Amino acid sequence: MEQGEFGGPGKRRRRCSFILGVLAVLLLIVILAVVLGLTLREDSNDLKPTFLNRCQQFQVKNCQHAWEVFQQAYVDKDPCNVSMEAYDPFIEATSFTPSCNRMMFWSKTKDVVHEFTEKKECFQTLEDTVLGSVLDGLTWCGKKGSSETFTTGCPRWTDCINNPVRSFWNRASAAFANVACGNITAMLNGSIATPFDSSSIFASIEVGNLKSDKVNNLNVVLVTQKNVVSNCTNQSFENLKSKLAEGIKFNCKEVPETQIQECGSDPEKACGSCW
Repeated sequence: MEQGEFGGPGKRRRRCSFILGVLAVLLLIVILAVVLGLTLREDSNDLKPTFLNRCQQFQVKNCQHAWEVFQQAYVDKDPCNVSMEAYDPFIEATSFTPSCNRMMFWSKTKDVVHEFTEKKECFQTLEDTVLGSVLDGLTWCGKKGSSETFTTGCPRWTDCINNPVRSFWNRASAAFANVACGNITAMLNGSIATPFDSSSIFASIEVGNLKSDKVNNLNVVLVTQKNVVSNCTNQSFENLKSKLAEGIKFNCKEVPETQIQECGSDPEKACGSCW
C-alpha cells in the first residue's frame, strides 16, 4: 500500500482533528441536554422531602394530604397568577392551636426574632408553627400546562404580586393573625426611618386581621442599635394605631438589640424580664 493512497500523514492528522472536533461538539451537546433536563425536570423530589420532613415534626394527621393540597394551589398555573385564596385548602389541612399571650409578629427583624425564639420558647412566630415552618426559606412555582413543581426559574418576590411564594406568605400571615389571642408582641426595626412600613406584611396583612374579641394588647418591641434612628414616638406608629381594631391597646418599648441577645443567651433570665 502506497503512502499516498490516504493522503499522507498530514491529511490523516487533519482527518483525526476533524473527528475529534465533531466528538467534542457532540459531547458538549449531550452535556447541555443533561443540564437542561435537570433544570427543567420536576423539582418536587427536592421540595417534597423537605416539606414532609418538616411537617412530620408537628402533630399533623396527614402530611401527604397537606402536600397534595399545597401543590394544588399553584400547579398548572401561571406563576404570576396564584391568588392568596388558592392556599385556603392547605391552611385548613395544617390548622394549629394558637399560643395565647405568646404570639410574636415581626417586620424587618427576622434574624433577631428567630435567634431569640430558638434560644427561649417564650414566643411563637409564624415560622414556629407547622403553617410557616414547612416552607420557610423555600422557593416553588408551577407552570401553565404542567403538573410539576419547580424550584428554579420561579418569579422573584418583586417580579409580580401574585407569585406562589408571596401569595402563600400573605395568606399564612393572615391566618396567623386571625387566630392571635391575648397579649401579642411585635418586634419592629428601630434602625430604619419607618418602623411600621405600610408595604410590609405586618402592616398590610397582619394588623388588619387582628380581632378585638381575641386580642387585648399589641406590645411593640422596637429593636434599636447604637445609633437610634427611630423611637416609640415615630409618626408611623400613629398609622399603626389607626389600623388596629377598636379595643386593642397599643404599647411600645425601645429595646437595644444587645439586650435581647443577652437575655436570649441567659438561661436563668425569665422571658418577662427581657424588656
